[in-house]
Amino acid sequence: MLFEMARPAFRQQRTFERARRLALSLLLCLGRRTVTGMLCTSGQQFHDWSANYRLFEQERIDVGKLFSAVVQGTLETLPEGTPIIGAIDDTLIRKKGRRIAGTSWRRDPLGPTFTNNFIWASRFLQVSLAMPERGSGPSPARMIPVDLRHCPSPRKPGKRGTEEQWAEWEKASHEARISAEGARRLAALRDKLDKKGLRERPLIITADGTFTCREVFKNLPERTHLIGRIRKDARLYKLPTPEQENQGRGRRRAYGDRLPTPEEMRQDESIPWIPVRAHAAGKEHEFSVKEITPCRWKHAGGERTLRLIIVRPLGYRLRKRAPKNYRAPAYLITTDMDMTLEELLQAYIWRWEIEVNFRDEKTLLGLGEAQVRTRRSVETLTPFLAAVYAMLLLALEQVGGQTRTLPPPKWQRPHPEKHQRTSTGQALRELRAEIWGDGLRAANKTSFMNTQSPSKKLPKIEDCARLAVCYATG
Repeated sequence: MLFEMARPAFRQQRTFERARRLALSLLLCLGRRTVTGMLCTSGQQFHDWSANYRLFEQERIDVGKLFSAVVQGTLETLPEGTPIIGAIDDTLIRKKGRRIAGTSWRRDPLGPTFTNNFIWASRFLQVSLAMPERGSGPSPARMIPVDLRHCPSPRKPGKRGTEEQWAEWEKASHEARISAEGARRLAALRDKLDKKGLRERPLIITADGTFTCREVFKNLPERTHLIGRIRKDARLYKLPTPEQENQGRGRRRAYGDRLPTPEEMRQDESIPWIPVRAHAAGKEHEFSVKEITPCRWKHAGGERTLRLIIVRPLGYRLRKRAPKNYRAPAYLITTDMDMTLEELLQAYIWRWEIEVNFRDEKTLLGLGEAQVRTRRSVETLTPFLAAVYAMLLLALEQVGGQTRTLPPPKWQRPHPEKHQRTSTGQALRELRAEIWGDGLRAANKTSFMNTQSPSKKLPKIEDCARLAVCYATG
């Protein structure tokens, strides 16, 4: 049903049917998620495969319309009148081929802190929308990818490059910055929401320090607010007083006296800590925050009034009776002056779910495993995989989000205090059980074996085929 909503993204009916078959094969595949792996899963390994490669090689899929169906499905599940909360972030996909379009040397974000490692990779930018489980109050949420864009860097001219070539490269490099591309994708998302009749609903975007910069603030669309992290030594200013604004000739003054740094304000005991409750790590916690408002930041411009939120880190123990550990405090800045502290903090905590999206896309759905090289194939196949992943999450939420037909393994014991939800891996196993249950000759799809059997003998290996398929993690 969800894939039927994406029919306008395909020019022909047979192209749509071929893409739908590959999408389902992508979710059911037990090996590497390459095009040949999807063909073998759907039983097409003995047929001509060229049409399936041309599906991504040539302009036969409109990626924008494909994600429009995902946006529509996500908005239908959100409560009316609530702000639309999303997240933006970039990720790297490791590659080995030197002739793959858009690949270059990138700094490894997972490298050690004492040195800069570089990897050969492709860079993608993703925007996700939050789907909370409850309409109000502290609540867990799941991020649904609604946009994925390939963001390559332009190639440098060679040693014999002319001045015109170098000038073009400098201009292209300036436009290809990840922050500039992020501002363009936010503007495109805001325009898409306006066309769907949601002009009155604000869009709240959470981001890390990469997108909390002058480029994004300067090009932030109307009715769109940003919640991002800033440095602990950022230079913030008060609003100018009437005497400062009217002092002398020239332009009107935009900045008042300088404020202490966020780190100094965190250590200032005269600023009280405010208790705020939010849902994180499977249960509700009570956070302590400080609010400094109004203030201004030169990176955001002199016309934009901001709020600074300082979040004290929570203590945690690696094991029982171990000493408490603490992570670094968080310094958040936002353009939204109306959200409560509870809503603002909860929205930023949901940002972590976009990192979960990246993990699921890479480890479970094989994002980047497809062996394609041309620019058009890279720009089409990778967003196609992300859109299929988003439709899987939407389908999971439509059936309740926690419904499971397969009994959990013996080692998966539910935690009584933590929120339990169906993961992407469990959703894939449920899908295999539903589609392949009849083919595996399972009399009862809700129970593939007797979990209370008193026998201690090992089962015969030939009797475990349906269990191995339905509980596979690949």
